[in-house]
Amino acid sequence: MKILDFSTLLPGPYASLVLTDLGADTLRIVSGSRPDIATMMPPFLNGTDISANAAWLGRGKRSITLNLKKKKAVTIIKKLIAEYDILLEQFRPGVMQRLGLGYEDLKTINPGLIYCSLTGYGQDGPYAQKAGHDINYLARSGLMSYSGTKSHGPVLTGMQIADMAAGSNNTIIAILAAVLHRNYTGKGQYIDISMRDGVVPFNGMAAAAALVDDGLHPVREEDVLNGGSLYDFYETKDNEYLSFGGLEPQFFKAFCNAIGYPEFIKGGVIPDDIEQVKLRIKKKIKTKTRKEWEDVFKQVDACVEPVLTLSETLNSPDILKRGVVVDVALPEGGTVRQLGTPMLFSGTPIHYAKAGQPAGTDNKNVLLELGYTKEAIENFKDSGIFN
Repeated sequence: MKILDFSTLLPGPYASLVLTDLGADTLRIVSGSRPDIATMMPPFLNGTDISANAAWLGRGKRSITLNLKKKKAVTIIKKLIAEYDILLEQFRPGVMQRLGLGYEDLKTINPGLIYCSLTGYGQDGPYAQKAGHDINYLARSGLMSYSGTKSHGPVLTGMQIADMAAGSNNTIIAILAAVLHRNYTGKGQYIDISMRDGVVPFNGMAAAAALVDDGLHPVREEDVLNGGSLYDFYETKDNEYLSFGGLEPQFFKAFCNAIGYPEFIKGGVIPDDIEQVKLRIKKKIKTKTRKEWEDVFKQVDACVEPVLTLSETLNSPDILKRGVVVDVALPEGGTVRQLGTPMLFSGTPIHYAKAGQPAGTDNKNVLLELGYTKEAIENFKDSGIFN
């Protein structure tokens, strides 16, 4: 698999990162004058101007800077399409077409081209041209109408659900499916991925019910999994938190016995007097520190786990054993700790290539591979094609 990656920020770059980790040859097409915001955020690797994000999201990829408004840059892309037969872009609908780099323009060069556009609201419809971010796609997905609390309304999440869980992962799945189709038929195709669209199925069982009975709309803190049961987070004495997810009778029974409230077993995880029961459990959990409760539940199978800090998670023995955090080689020597791709293969274990490098590192080599002379490449520099 050979991918031309025009994407920026997080959704597209993370999708191409996973595909690169899985073995794809990825070439990033980057603006030389408009840096990617995600790659400018600190911290930076010691002694370099490479950010942690750039080193991670650019892992294993090559990059070339091109000013796509220059005709010569478009010519270079068309030369690359003869070999790089998967394209990923994240511009607003119509931008690539105006540059002469739309799917219809490029499939004539390579009929097997797989062309994936990743946007907020898709290529058509009333919202296609609207700007947006993760919070906006979540807002329009229905999820936020019953997430959060009645007293505070919807809550922000610590991760970009629409960007990564929907946008990145659907992009990966769709591209791999299109590759399988091409392997059988020899034909490429166009893929339209919308981050908002991708979040809507995350409504899951609530949506399945609402589509059958339009009157069934979930409400904050009234559903089993959104605060309407004892399945919840509970604050400990040291202002940390425990999670309890024991919905099944055997887990709930073990939980009640462990906290010293066997009388709650009969009422189940959704007792009639849930407010009173939950208040008593909250007060009980508040009597011990997180560590003390961890010791209590160490040998109890009750679906109780501590809410770890990010540092605790990244350095926990099980995460390290599973290869979720890996040491990746730096181009100039040494290593940097990074998030790995969490997939374990018995026959084709993931090999992590070197960490990402500054944009445009591969300008010369890529153009030489396309047959351009050193003199021509120097002329390109003077013409502003790399800006």
